[in-house]
Amino acid sequence: VQLQASGGGLVQPGGSLRLSCAASGFTFSRYSMGWFRQALGKEREFVAAVNWGGVTYYADSVKGRVTISRDNAKNTVYLQMNSLNPEDTAVYYCARGKTDWGRRLADYDYWGQGTLVTVSS
Repeated sequence: VQLQASGGGLVQPGGSLRLSCAASGFTFSRYSMGWFRQALGKEREFVAAVNWGGVTYYADSVKGRVTISRDNAKNTVYLQMNSLNPEDTAVYYCARGKTDWGRRLADYDYWGQGTLVTVSS
């Protein structure tokens, strides 16, 4: 199993970014996928998840600003982030779910390497 996250970078407050996570080594369409983030000095926290059927779940802190989606033909999960603010600065990780979906780290069994998002003027 491999998860390769990409798309991070420096963006100004109010800007947008789309993160991608390319998956390989397993039957992607059968698994839920999630995005987490970890800011410097803080614990890793749930951002969003999409189950195998395409149902989505969001953390309250990003709801309305973030959209998770998946393309099973490309074995890729995306995280579209809009109206970014400095509090969104973090390393973003994608992960493969062990269950239908979950908010806990323990609900995921494989993790990508992370991609850094910096929101700053």
